[in-house]
Amino acid sequence: MRTLTMLSRRNFLPALAALAFAAPLAAQQAPATDEARFQPPTVVQYLRPYDKRGINMFETPKVENVPYTGFALQWGAAFTQQFQGLSHETASSTALKPIGNGFNNATANLYMNAQVAPGIRVQLTTYLSSRRHPETYVKDGFLQVDASPLDVPLFHEIMKVTTLKIGHFQVNYGDFQFRRTDNGNAMYNPLVGNALMDAFTTEVGVEAIVQKNGLFGVVAATGGEIKGRVDLPDNRAPAYMVKGGFDRQLNDDLRVRLSGSYRTTASSINNSIYSGDRAGSRYYYVLENTAATESAQATSGRVDPGFTDKQSGFMINPFVKFRGAEFFGMYEQAQGRSAAETTEREVTQLMAEGVYRFGRTESTYLAARWNNVSGDLGAAAPDADVTRINFGGGWYVTPSLLMKAEWVNQEYKGFVGAADTRNGGKFKGFMIEAVLAF
Repeated sequence: MRTLTMLSRRNFLPALAALAFAAPLAAQQAPATDEARFQPPTVVQYLRPYDKRGINMFETPKVENVPYTGFALQWGAAFTQQFQGLSHETASSTALKPIGNGFNNATANLYMNAQVAPGIRVQLTTYLSSRRHPETYVKDGFLQVDASPLDVPLFHEIMKVTTLKIGHFQVNYGDFQFRRTDNGNAMYNPLVGNALMDAFTTEVGVEAIVQKNGLFGVVAATGGEIKGRVDLPDNRAPAYMVKGGFDRQLNDDLRVRLSGSYRTTASSINNSIYSGDRAGSRYYYVLENTAATESAQATSGRVDPGFTDKQSGFMINPFVKFRGAEFFGMYEQAQGRSAAETTEREVTQLMAEGVYRFGRTESTYLAARWNNVSGDLGAAAPDADVTRINFGGGWYVTPSLLMKAEWVNQEYKGFVGAADTRNGGKFKGFMIEAVLAF
């Protein structure tokens, strides 16, 4: 079954070429200091900016960025809008949802950060609108401590290198979660889609980050599920995470980072490390049947291994930036099972992403990504192999406004169900996205 778009690759490539070659000339002519005129002021300490300044930030740096002058409140927001031009096809007996060119519904985030004491802030993130939750949905709310509230010399020394998070926060497993699109905020993602197997969730717990001289380590313990709960205690166990690595600016031109992460939980009612995104996929309705709805089938195009009960896994992420050129990689291996299974399955994910940013302000760029997931996805695909290729580019019109476009091609192999739309499934086409964040 096939649904064709009205616009072809011939329309997409000239537009991308114009973006890649014309926009860098304008960026090179503008002084670097001009960007400061458009940057919103920061009044809260230890905060990752939501605009262009937050690109390639990972763990929150141990930098005050602004002096403490008393209680401060800072609001922020992020909005995105896409134009989708995708086609899809399948070898299964199930009819696909007809799709064509058009605008997806806009998504939006609202941020509130409060400085309540020196080095102590509260963060609250709300999804005002998302694909999965058309209603307002609270993503996270937590306390971040970067300075000791007690005037004890030993505590002050410890907090010079330590960050504590307490509450409901985004779990720090792997590095791609710092580059991915988070609902309304797509500033940090050079392309439109996220990872095939999207290791992203929010959980209630505590996390400690230690950073010194370019070395860092993370330990965390959470409830192992998105929602806090006290019922069915025999079916639940905490999730534990550790992470470590180094991140150093070796000279003016070269930055090198390498991290390794490990996460495990012995039992869960709904372990959501690969299904915890409450926003949804950017690729609307791809390989969905005719009964699909925007919110109920919000994860179109993603791969969920279904490790809802027991799960463990590790991820290794290298990152290198030499002048305007960037490389980001991923090697992930995960194993687990659902509550209905008695044996564990294993899945591997690989990613290679390259970005080249032009000009002194790096306000325009080209990007490409290769992403593959292979392994045992259960009876429907005991030998699955899914590959996605993206290439595109973008232009930061201002530090808060980004225009980007991509071409995507994704193919599914190893899905055996005759009625499974992923059997012989593929989709391809272009996406255009506008992002505003501050």
